[in-house]
Amino acid sequence: MSIWEKLKNTLKKTKEKFKRIFLSENLEELEEALLSADIGTQLTQKLIEKSKKFGGNKKEFLKEELINILSIPYKERFFSLPKVVLVIGVNGTGKTTTVGKLAYYYKNRNHNVIIASADTYRDAATEQLKVWAEKIGVEIILSQKGQDAAAVVFDTIQSAQKRKKDIVLVDTAGRLHTRKELIEELKKIVKVVNKIKNSEPEEIFLIIDATVGQNGIEQAKIFKEEIGVTGIIVTKLDGTAKGGILIPIAYELKLPICYVGCGENIDDLIPFSPQDFVKAILED
Repeated sequence: MSIWEKLKNTLKKTKEKFKRIFLSENLEELEEALLSADIGTQLTQKLIEKSKKFGGNKKEFLKEELINILSIPYKERFFSLPKVVLVIGVNGTGKTTTVGKLAYYYKNRNHNVIIASADTYRDAATEQLKVWAEKIGVEIILSQKGQDAAAVVFDTIQSAQKRKKDIVLVDTAGRLHTRKELIEELKKIVKVVNKIKNSEPEEIFLIIDATVGQNGIEQAKIFKEEIGVTGIIVTKLDGTAKGGILIPIAYELKLPICYVGCGENIDDLIPFSPQDFVKAILED
């Protein structure tokens, strides 16, 4: 199945919600339809105000607006080898699975990948990653419960330098954005990366679960402020009608959506395209 077909299938339920928008005959109905499509209050009001001034085709207007909102430039960074990709987020968003999928994605693009299992709170995370690593054929530095997560990252980067690896993928523990001590642990990991590489992590990907909706945006704001985030990966788009949440994510966070998760399989992580996303939810 092509990436385009995968995306279309993933967004079928979301597309049904967006159909309501074009059946709306007045501004009140349009507002209700936009809100039901998970656009969010702030952005809905902006789109309503703009639509009042727009005299043309409603679908073309919305298509152009949404592509503009979603088109936040993303450029992969490479300060020095190995490139460090830190994957963060709250519990249950699919971080560990996403790390496995990213490892597969990078390896398929001829990168030498090593994984740091830095979720030292959950034994299952290490076991899950070990299975992924063996399946993909990449190296992994395992951790034990209660171990210092920053030390695991340090060891992995050192190993990557010795073995000429291109990319260090770091899985971190799920943490609520309100837990200060866990946020401090992430900051410590970033400091360790700085110490050993003389640069910050090239990527800090924040994982947002599409099914969580607006709550995910509020969580993301804290992570962005406290840790710094280079891009968003949205998971669990398959099986939900809340795909519209990607639009306020981009609008409110002003961060690029880099990848989206479209299923449970190892190749079900695809690069995000604003044009393809909007086409999949708006066009027949």
